[in-house]
Amino acid sequence: MEIDLNPRTANQTLFEGEGGGYYLWSSKEFPLLAQTKLGAGKLVLKPNGFALPHYADSSKVGYVLQGSDGVVGMVFPKKRSSKEVVLKLKKGDIIPVPLGALSWWYNNGDSELVIVFLGQTTKAYVPGEFTYFLLTGGLGILGAFSTEYTSKAFDMSKDEAKELVQSQSGVLIIKLEAGKKMPKPQLLKTKELVFNINDYSSLADDENVKRGGIVTTVNKSKFSFIGEVGLTATHLKLEPHSMSSPIYTTDSSVRVIYVVKGSGRIQIVGIQGKRVLDTEVKAGQLVVVPAFFVEAKIAGEEGMECFSIINSAEPILEDIASDESVLAALSPEVLQASLNISAVSGKHFISEIMKNSIILPPTN
Repeated sequence: MEIDLNPRTANQTLFEGEGGGYYLWSSKEFPLLAQTKLGAGKLVLKPNGFALPHYADSSKVGYVLQGSDGVVGMVFPKKRSSKEVVLKLKKGDIIPVPLGALSWWYNNGDSELVIVFLGQTTKAYVPGEFTYFLLTGGLGILGAFSTEYTSKAFDMSKDEAKELVQSQSGVLIIKLEAGKKMPKPQLLKTKELVFNINDYSSLADDENVKRGGIVTTVNKSKFSFIGEVGLTATHLKLEPHSMSSPIYTTDSSVRVIYVVKGSGRIQIVGIQGKRVLDTEVKAGQLVVVPAFFVEAKIAGEEGMECFSIINSAEPILEDIASDESVLAALSPEVLQASLNISAVSGKHFISEIMKNSIILPPTN
């Protein structure tokens, strides 16, 4: 079975304007996204850029790649709350976006705000892509209804209804006037609903290997809000020439990996022990790892940083080369027979594995 796993950059511009742009990975150009029912997009907001209120047919997780003064407002489905929450965003933040949540996004800073979204499209109109529904603007839902319906719905005259829906002609992303007053972020809500990956004081349970790097897994036990979107996020920083231990999922969950910074090499092994991918990856590229396939990465000269999601709130992962390796769990006799090695070699092999972490630093 041939599967095209080659990494891709965002290949379709959904919108681009004075306030910013939205770019996505098209499922036509990246069929594996449709097959695995995953999706990815990137929002770029220029200073004073404002993404109009919208909801989507997919649940996802946003990761802030750049920016220090972003703002997001959300109205969650009524099962949680019917009031708007306003959250502050900065580089390193993880922000889940539940299915059907109404949201708007604003850049209150002096430099670009860039957010990559990764999520699952199991309920999407187009498998492998997020479809957005805007409430206002040139493509908004309000403007699509007839004046008769709008005037009756809001108990206003037809002239008032026309003014209401026609005043905003912008589409998706607009630029607000400098100094425009916007809601201030709610700091307590931000602490509850946003997880910053760079706050290492909260990462005691994660792997931090000297000269190797750090891996942080963000699941519902660590960050309860991410459980509401049914996803798990992982952030990996590899120092130059360090390696991440080969890992695979055992529960049929699928991983999608976005290269945030740097570059390196990735290998994926699949069915019948076939190496199905062996290629260089760089910042801005996306890689999908199918269920049960084994994946490992080695960072290049400048190191490599990756953000990924798994389409399960409680994924089960195994690795091959760390002190928690499935190989190390085998009885010595089975390991010797499986590898056709002596008892002495088997004992040495296990002793070497037990020295390793999930991140393997350079050997020299």
